[in-house]
Amino acid sequence: MEKATFATAINCMDGRAQDPVARWMRQHLGVEYVDTITEPGPDRVMTLGSPEGLESIRTRVLVSVEKHRSRAVAICAHHDCAGNPVSRESHRDQLRECVRIIQSWKLPVRVLALWVNEHWTVEVVSDTPGGASA
Repeated sequence: MEKATFATAINCMDGRAQDPVARWMRQHLGVEYVDTITEPGPDRVMTLGSPEGLESIRTRVLVSVEKHRSRAVAICAHHDCAGNPVSRESHRDQLRECVRIIQSWKLPVRVLALWVNEHWTVEVVSDTPGGASA
């Protein structure tokens, strides 16, 4: 029996963003399960928040990667975010910075930045190959 496949979504706690992201990741990454790490405005938490907040996210990502063998990590942001009420362009800039932060963790995963637009569909902002040496 083949082992289950996982990916990880660092997503907003807003339930409207969670289903589209999980569905997109299962479909486009070919995984069975999506581990979800939620924060109000995770792109803000990772780029402008406290070091403790960033470390909390990193610790939870490590559980997913090390224990579930997650093959991809996506940082997600969405339209109409109460936790990070900034423009679409600001979200996209923060998402790209989040990708750089996640890559600095040197995990053997593909790293993506996903935007959930006003129609609650997923747009890819960034997609980088995986691997600690990438």
